[in-house]
Amino acid sequence: MWSEGLKLARNMPLLSLHHDHFTLSAMLRASTGLSAVELGRQVHGHLVRTVYDSENDLFLQSSLIEMYGKCGLVEKASQVFPLAGFGAEGKIDLVLWTSMLDAYGRNGCYGKVIELYKEMLIKGIEPDEVAFVTVIAACARTGQVALGIEFFESIRNEYNVKPTQEHYSCLVDLLSRAGELDRAWKLLNEMLQKGFSGTDSMWGALLNACLDSGNIELGKLAARRALEWDPQNVGIYILLSNLYARFGMWDQIGSLRELMKERGLKKDTGCSWIEITN
Repeated sequence: MWSEGLKLARNMPLLSLHHDHFTLSAMLRASTGLSAVELGRQVHGHLVRTVYDSENDLFLQSSLIEMYGKCGLVEKASQVFPLAGFGAEGKIDLVLWTSMLDAYGRNGCYGKVIELYKEMLIKGIEPDEVAFVTVIAACARTGQVALGIEFFESIRNEYNVKPTQEHYSCLVDLLSRAGELDRAWKLLNEMLQKGFSGTDSMWGALLNACLDSGNIELGKLAARRALEWDPQNVGIYILLSNLYARFGMWDQIGSLRELMKERGLKKDTGCSWIEITN
């Protein structure tokens, strides 16, 4: 679909049709979807040359930041950001800021995420659900437990927003990475009592932390609870098997494999692709 859209856009000049803001934004999104960064660069150059006052088109600028961020060129995204919407109105646009937060986050610039988030708050911009997820995840990756908890608690206390399952998942990951396994387990149970279902990433974070710390009892407990919610989740069986293997519990691994076989489950065969060029 992305390729077809780009083909149509490229043929527009042949029909004496000009690319407008909407067309260029769609081309940027297609470039992002195809990870076609060189094409995205060309679209960027074209809009700079042909679109008057493009810096103040916040939708275009957000699309540019998203394209560069998702294609791994976070430096280019950070160059676009300060130039976008140089008027007062542009700098308070939430989408623009969350696009830059996402670009930093997906490229591992977690310190930059936290720095930009704090700057956003200073400027009086209220974060949305996406911004909360990005900054709490950044705190998890940088080991800033207290700050991550502070940001999580601000969701309800300061912004009167009900935390979503994704927010809780980030907090469980934060606590698990920091070795706060009892707190992570308690939070997970609170979530389940509130009607949330545990996500793969949530259970995976806790079980991996149990594996790293050698906490087999909590690992078994967490795996059993996870399988109560999703008995077909192959990933949980594999994580529990790895935990058993660490302690040489081969009989338990055998029993686990038999259980998987009874339930018609099997581990996906790994594969990889390489691109061969002439």
